[in-house]
Amino acid sequence: MIPAVGARLSEPMATILITGTSSGIGLATALELGRAGHTVFATMRNPARAPELAAQAASEDLPITILTMDVDNDQSVASCFAAVYRQATHLDVLVNNAGIEHHGSIEELPLEAFRATMETNYFGAIRCIQQVAGRMRERGSGCIVNITSVAGKISSSPLGAYAASKFALEGLSEALAQEMKPFGVRVAIVQPGIIDTPMARSIGDSTPSLYRQGKHLAALFEAALQRPQPPSVVAAVVRTIVEGDTGKLRHPAGADAAPFLAWRAGMTDEDWITFNSLDTEAFRESVKNTFGMEMKLDATD
Repeated sequence: MIPAVGARLSEPMATILITGTSSGIGLATALELGRAGHTVFATMRNPARAPELAAQAASEDLPITILTMDVDNDQSVASCFAAVYRQATHLDVLVNNAGIEHHGSIEELPLEAFRATMETNYFGAIRCIQQVAGRMRERGSGCIVNITSVAGKISSSPLGAYAASKFALEGLSEALAQEMKPFGVRVAIVQPGIIDTPMARSIGDSTPSLYRQGKHLAALFEAALQRPQPPSVVAAVVRTIVEGDTGKLRHPAGADAAPFLAWRAGMTDEDWITFNSLDTEAFRESVKNTFGMEMKLDATD
């Protein structure tokens, strides 16, 4: 019998696996859900190199178990999920958060950087989804949350490789939602804007480039981070999805996410390309007039 669409999780507290919990959004989400009383399996590539979550969980006596998993590796993913299923009868929620970012122009960024970005951000999510989809379908309940980005709908140089991986994950999520809905399994996409994470702070660490877009985007991020949005705002959105019964697919997260998406949606493709091709002075003035942000850019940069 196929369960009612949008059915709530069968238990008041969920059993949840989160990928990429060593820092940033993943760490904040593990703490948010653990503090709410959910049983959390927090995974990361190398727990020994990222002890913050373990220390915090121990100090607060949170129901968080930290496990090693490299989402790039088939065997690592299979072994981790096998360990989880030995400890828990099922998983109610999968949060695909693990992600990396390489930035550079299409011409200058090495091909291996494109492959690495897609391997983690796209194929890594698929590996994890395939570990839970059948079990959730058979149980007739569950929730899969894929953390993408506003870059899953907005492509800006020099984030072409990153945006391509997030566009791909958004497309996958739409198809997955269609497949899982008849079986009572919800799929949600969370689209963070510019969030104060190590990844966002690294945008300015660009190598010299023939293209101007790198310094423009770095200045935009620097200006946005003057009023930082902490990873906890994204974690709160994930918790709302987990604890609710929404069938909504896309969930912008952070104060600038919805405005950025609406801004891009109001432009033609050609307008967007032109905006991102502006010279430095014109770009600075456009961002100031649109968002009221003063960027550290001038025509001599």
